[in-house]
Amino acid sequence: MTKRNTIRIAVASGKGGTGKTLISTSLFYTLQNNNQEVTLIDCDAEEPNDMLYFSGIHQKCTVVSQLVPVINEAKCTYCGKCHDYCSYKAIFILPQSKIIKVMDDLCHGCGACTVACKFDAITEKSVSLGEVNSYSISSNSKIIEARTRIGVYSPVPIIKSAISEAKNQGLIIMDSPPGTSCPFIQTVAQASYVILVTEPTPFGLSDLKQSVETLKTMQKPYGVIVNRAGMGNNEVYKYLEKEGITLLMEIPFDREIASIYSKGLIVAKQKPELQLELLNVLNIILAQHGNSNN
Repeated sequence: MTKRNTIRIAVASGKGGTGKTLISTSLFYTLQNNNQEVTLIDCDAEEPNDMLYFSGIHQKCTVVSQLVPVINEAKCTYCGKCHDYCSYKAIFILPQSKIIKVMDDLCHGCGACTVACKFDAITEKSVSLGEVNSYSISSNSKIIEARTRIGVYSPVPIIKSAISEAKNQGLIIMDSPPGTSCPFIQTVAQASYVILVTEPTPFGLSDLKQSVETLKTMQKPYGVIVNRAGMGNNEVYKYLEKEGITLLMEIPFDREIASIYSKGLIVAKQKPELQLELLNVLNIILAQHGNSNN
């Protein structure tokens, strides 16, 4: 793989438990095992677990913080302007009782309240949101982990920082948060291609449709890996055919695979035949990505 083929691949799913971390870790291992320069970013900042499958050297820890307002009640006139300007309802005020409080966990650090205050009653303090950890796994591979501090309302700033840390070196795999909310949007927005992982069940199909519709609005190219193939029904396959969506790969509903994964082992390492299929998936993605750039 040459430098011009360097792309960011997000591995995502409409819900948790479909196998996106299985795919992310196995794809990362496969590329590492084939001497490719590769970075895995664990963007599931509220519950990062990719490093459970690897051992490496901790190289760097970057604390992610934001500025939140501090209100000087001696200067405050309780006019309520800061409260009115706050889109996130992070400022609680009872003017008649002369009570005003900032709820740090709801604050997004936008600074609107500081602009609104005409009495110089608002200063700012730095509050930690989480951290980004970088690990060297081998001479040509690394893992970057986004980890949100417990109680923080949104992991988005930590995810942004983790993706930024990866820069544009080699091929980048992003293990996306589940669902289709803001953390998912922030992750796939930075992707050149999105692998959607689903399962052939009614719940899997429902969440897949939500993910597809979201990616359509974002104009992101995508394909689907069906995990636990052989269980459930054929409705997922009918949907893929109807919508003209690329079926990248199937992973069978297999007790051995479930046992390997439950032990915290890398499935592609224990089942080498999976590596060939993942390399084929990568070739499909690179071909599509090359065509989209022509």
